Amino acid sequence: MLVLDKPAGIAVHPGPKGGDSLEAHFDSLRFGLPRVPALAHRLDRDTSGCLVLGRHRKALQKLGQLFKAGRIDKTYWAVVEGSPAEESGLIDLALGRRDETRGWWMQVDPAGQPAETAWRVLGRHEGRSWLELKPRTGRTHQIRVHCAALGWPLVGDPIYGDRAAGGTLHLLARAVSVPLYASRAAVGAVAPVPGHMADALAALGHRAEPQPEG
Repeated sequence: MLVLDKPAGIAVHPGPKGGDSLEAHFDSLRFGLPRVPALAHRLDRDTSGCLVLGRHRKALQKLGQLFKAGRIDKTYWAVVEGSPAEESGLIDLALGRRDETRGWWMQVDPAGQPAETAWRVLGRHEGRSWLELKPRTGRTHQIRVHCAALGWPLVGDPIYGDRAAGGTLHLLARAVSVPLYASRAAVGAVAPVPGHMADALAALGHRAEPQPEG
């Protein structure tokens, strides 16, 4: 298994219109194995942070089973417009396609697929909030749609937020914990705060993190 710190603004795999993608660079991550690693899950183009890869077929099969069973713990950080009335809670809203012509655009739909996101507030300041979010299901755009539905659209979200505001999506796949071995502790990884979120998080109380050496 490999865990990458995915930058915002690049797709994980080529889209219908082509263009650069992370998969195009996986050959440099073989590290002696005959095959290139492959994606064990997906992150949106504009989401940064922890992205899990399997280094061979057996690993991908194992990781796929863990993701499907909901055994991989995923933690996201988001900066949102608005301020939740509570300090924590659970969003339980089914999701479905908003418009077949818009590809992956989603909406709350009682007839859609079940979707749950646990959340808690980590900071508040001047009409914005810093949220920790733990999706219990893995629906497309789940966090973005859930937050927008409750009146807290993500900063920089051009689909479910203020399209005129511009900027980069403030969503970070902060940490992942993978129980690879039954007799050992889960393997964990934590992604650093990306540059485009640093100022917003600092205003909300986040302290600068030490930078790795080298």
